Amino acid sequence: MFIFTVPQNHVAIVEMFGKPRSIRRSGLGFHFPIIQSLKAVPDWPATQKDGVFIELTEQLLDTKTRSCITKDNATMQVNCIVRWRIVDAIKAVYEVERLHQSLIELVLNEMRSLIGSRNLDEILSSRSEISEKVVLTTAATAERWGVNITSIEIKELTTDSETKEAMLRQMEAERVSRSIALKAEGESTAKVKIAESEKQATILKAQGVSEALRIAAEAESAYVAKLAEVIGPEAAAKVLMNRQALEGYTTISSNPASTVYLPNNVQTMLDIKR
Repeated sequence: MFIFTVPQNHVAIVEMFGKPRSIRRSGLGFHFPIIQSLKAVPDWPATQKDGVFIELTEQLLDTKTRSCITKDNATMQVNCIVRWRIVDAIKAVYEVERLHQSLIELVLNEMRSLIGSRNLDEILSSRSEISEKVVLTTAATAERWGVNITSIEIKELTTDSETKEAMLRQMEAERVSRSIALKAEGESTAKVKIAESEKQATILKAQGVSEALRIAAEAESAYVAKLAEVIGPEAAAKVLMNRQALEGYTTISSNPASTVYLPNNVQTMLDIKR
């Protein structure tokens, strides 16, 4: 038949003598029998209607599980979902054989290469980053095939039983380590607070003693001034000397084992001292 209809969001390639002649987009199309024919793509998935219409909408590919080895020699199983679309039907048909299988192999090989350059912990904590890098590294090859890879999502990322047990032991060790660190940090903080409290108490006590001495000194000065006004400066000096002498005797005699001898004439001694 030389008249055909191309479905929405699909194209068909018209060949002449085995070479691509034109692209028929959605709607009514025709070709000349014998010298022209529609390019068949039978090795593509069944979603390609009649094996000649090429879909242009975004498609999904569920890759097979691929075994990968990380930089620290851990074995992992990875499976991806690839979102892609054809932007150049001629390249998608003529530049690569078995486009869908080639895309799967391209993505899985790049994923395996990237996983092999990283440690296990880094891979598990940066899945989205790895997916974005695979998109970037496969962009040039996909463009050469007339394909635009929209995104790659890691569907499954599993490890073997030995690696899982090692990860569990590591997680338990990390929990214990964090617990010890938090306990030590709490004890250190408590000691610091206690030291700060003791320091503040010492400062306040010293300030209190200093204030008490200042008040006592002011009171003593006021007392001496008042006494000098009442009995005169010389008499006030003698009174103060006598008082200091008595206070000295009191300090000396505070020990019951001490024997204190007082002079017969305290006033005479004070006069001589003065």
